[in-house]
Amino acid sequence: MPKVRLNAYFDPDIFDRLEAMATSRRVPKTHIVEAALASFLTPDDADQREAAITRRLDRMTRALERLERDQEISGEALALFIRFWLTTTPPIPDDLREAAQAKGKERYNGFVETLGRRLAKGTTLAKEISAERIAE
Repeated sequence: MPKVRLNAYFDPDIFDRLEAMATSRRVPKTHIVEAALASFLTPDDADQREAAITRRLDRMTRALERLERDQEISGEALALFIRFWLTTTPPIPDDLREAAQAKGKERYNGFVETLGRRLAKGTTLAKEISAERIAE
């Protein structure tokens, strides 16, 4: 392919350095200028790293937004359940309070044990619900 001629102006200091390099390496100044322009016009490692970091940050941002949304949904669901439970559970008579408290402790301990087992297995209600929806 034929070359295109370009007239360019250089600072005298840069031109002297270009001439010294061309002389020391025994190559035409054109080759050095072409190599310098090619290097300048080609994205370097820093640009590629920056693009990769930007993509990763975007993915992390989306993941954090999903987590925030899921946490908000979980908190709202828990609040609604507590409100429903508090408004529908009748008060306990004084003579049955001790038995109810003992039963409550027993149920709570069972709940904590079950929660610990599920967390140790990596089983979550959200995963179960997702699996059920996929199966439907």
